[in-house]
Amino acid sequence: MSEINLTNNEAQHRYEAATEGRLAGFAEYNLLTDAIMFTHTEVLPDNEGKGIGSALARHVLDDARARGLHVIPVCQFIAGYIRKHREYADLVRPDIQRAFKI
Repeated sequence: MSEINLTNNEAQHRYEAATEGRLAGFAEYNLLTDAIMFTHTEVLPDNEGKGIGSALARHVLDDARARGLHVIPVCQFIAGYIRKHREYADLVRPDIQRAFKI
């Protein structure tokens, strides 16, 4: 598998995953005062099943932690990732956890 290059495209409000110099997937977000709301994550069809979505989710959550931001996982992929990887649950406030069944 090719190396996954992960970047934050602030102009388009999305984190991007690229392989072999081409866009492979992205996670769209809205930046709030003390939180980041993930609204949509997509892996392009040619790249499905290659771990790109998981690498992207891990990266965006690690970046939110490093920036001191709470996470609002409107995107079901990000919410599902947090449910499976409980080490990220603390990024989601308790009231938000209840709303998204985290």
